[in-house]
Amino acid sequence: MRRSTATAHSPCFRLVRLGLGPPLAGLLLACAALAAIAPAHAAAAASPAAPADTLPDYHPREAVSGTLRSWGNDRMGSLMARWEAGFRAYQPEIRFSDRLKGTASAPFGLYEWVADLALMGRQIYPYEYYGVYRRSLLAPVEIAVATGSYDHAHQSPALAVFVHRDNPLTQLTLRQLDRIFGAARTGGWQGLDWHTEVARTDRDNLRTWGQLGLTGAWANRPIHVYGPPGIYPGGVSFFQTRVFGGADSWNEQLQEYPDRAKMMAALAADPAGIAYAGFNERIAGVKALALAESAATPAVALTRAHVADRTYPLTRTIYIYFSPDQPNGDPANPPVDPKVREFLRYILSRQGQEAVAQDGNYLPLTPALAAEQLKKLP
Repeated sequence: MRRSTATAHSPCFRLVRLGLGPPLAGLLLACAALAAIAPAHAAAAASPAAPADTLPDYHPREAVSGTLRSWGNDRMGSLMARWEAGFRAYQPEIRFSDRLKGTASAPFGLYEWVADLALMGRQIYPYEYYGVYRRSLLAPVEIAVATGSYDHAHQSPALAVFVHRDNPLTQLTLRQLDRIFGAARTGGWQGLDWHTEVARTDRDNLRTWGQLGLTGAWANRPIHVYGPPGIYPGGVSFFQTRVFGGADSWNEQLQEYPDRAKMMAALAADPAGIAYAGFNERIAGVKALALAESAATPAVALTRAHVADRTYPLTRTIYIYFSPDQPNGDPANPPVDPKVREFLRYILSRQGQEAVAQDGNYLPLTPALAAEQLKKLP
């Protein structure tokens, strides 16, 4: 099955990132609650998954109360339970109402004003901004809350680039990946903005293994590309964002496989093949390539440590979004609901990121990325 090349133009909108901050509450209450959620993955909790202990402790800026409503990613259920129990140790007057039916449902909770938090295992798609944007001309605020998993299915695993085990290639740059999987384009979507600097022509295409430096019998062998189905209409996948700059122009010979197991079996039988998929999809007969951000940087192997420290280029991220407006479309006042701000500050603290490590499905944020998120919640 072939995917046709396509480009689109539409007005550019500025993304708005807002925040404000809050003082203090109580601490001693949640030992029993946390114990009730006993670590499901003790080995993962004990491993050096991330330097959560270098993050700042959570210190409430103000006491908050009321109910925090969340919609979205059901795969985050056990982690949310840990965050909620830990947060209530400091903020005992807070309550939670979770409606976790899947990432695709999350933006609708914000659109309809029935959720304070949208939990997502991926970045919001460009078209998913419009529900909030049409109400207030503001866009949902994005907070990275965890690193995607190393190889856990359905929990935002790092993407691997696989080739047949007999292929002598060992590494690629993201630019080379683009030239293999992509095609001519006039630009790409990054958030709500159309970026023309990622445009390229067909002259940039790589279609034989010899163009990647392989010799002998490999020199004139065509590259057979495999991948998951496209996200239609209007979706921009993580692979497209990181490799194509948000474009939707694909190699005209791309073979799409809804069933990843069948795709990997086809690759294992095709010495000329290349595919991308979650690292959890690996099987005998294929190997994952090391990837480099650019020709000027070293290639990084896909290991748990390199996903945890986010040096592997196709490491993914888990997000929580919130609305910067009121139900009537006016800007939020204060810009961030105090209970939303306090909960997100907890998630980004040492205690919140230790909960990620203890849960064992996702990986904690690096201190640098956590600090970057906190700047959105002053």
